[in-house]
Amino acid sequence: MSVTFLVLGLIILIFGAELLVQGAASLAKRLAIAEIVIGLTVVAFGTSTPEMVVNIFASIENRNDIVFGNIIGSNIFNILLILGVSGLIYPLAVQKNTVWKEIPFSFLVTLVLLLLVNDSANNSLLCCMLSRNDGLVLLLLFAIFITYLFGIAKVESTDKYQVKVYSVAVSTLLIIGGLGALFAGGKLCLVGAVELARNFGLSEKFIASTIMAAGTSLPELATSSVAAYRRRCDIAVGNIVGSNVFNILAILGVSAVIRPAVYNPAFNVDLCILIVATVILYLAMFTGKRHRLDRWEAVLMLLGYIGYVMYLLYLR
Repeated sequence: MSVTFLVLGLIILIFGAELLVQGAASLAKRLAIAEIVIGLTVVAFGTSTPEMVVNIFASIENRNDIVFGNIIGSNIFNILLILGVSGLIYPLAVQKNTVWKEIPFSFLVTLVLLLLVNDSANNSLLCCMLSRNDGLVLLLLFAIFITYLFGIAKVESTDKYQVKVYSVAVSTLLIIGGLGALFAGGKLCLVGAVELARNFGLSEKFIASTIMAAGTSLPELATSSVAAYRRRCDIAVGNIVGSNVFNILAILGVSAVIRPAVYNPAFNVDLCILIVATVILYLAMFTGKRHRLDRWEAVLMLLGYIGYVMYLLYLR
């Protein structure tokens, strides 16, 4: 049954990703909104729905390793594996705003998270945690990010590929249907993967950082891969950068407001890996062809993710 769930979930994910990419690209053209904005908002936030659902339940049940492992692991998976796969499918050219603003902002919020979870005190005992006040800080930064997106909503996309344009109603239905399929497919894959992991006796921390993180990021993988295949580079990259920002600011912010989460300092290594991965993505924009993730760079990112999984498997 676990294998059946995985296979069925993947099929639904691919179908949902196709609907979402078509609907998002059509809506961007219909409303004269840059595709990067659609990628950073509708697509990114929608594909992060599984992470949000998992973290809300994890916060309610006080499962702190899952709260942090799911988000940090998902963000590492997003950059190294998803952009690696998408870049192999088609070299990802990005706009100036993404290089100079969105990617650095993603780096900044990761650094802010690292500082917030390592400066809390509980009575007389030093206790690393993400408090409600920390959660409010993250939500405030998220509000600033949304304000910025409104400011660039009319920036003209440099993408010259033709897009089939539907009516606003049809485009919206495609997006809603795609998100629904992504959520269902991600849930099926997650259930199957976690059950398989438990059968092998893996720890909850390992499951949260790898199996669960990858499972909840499967919608991003499917969406960015299909977007790259369709040459929708702005959606492919915007989906990942927007998802990473949304995961930290909105999901961890909401999780902390629901219940302050005690932070395991062992995750500091993972956060540092995420910071390094973001820096590598930024530097990749200036090597080879300017403002583009080339295939050889995508291969390096994939190798980096394999190294990260090996670290989790053998050193934890």
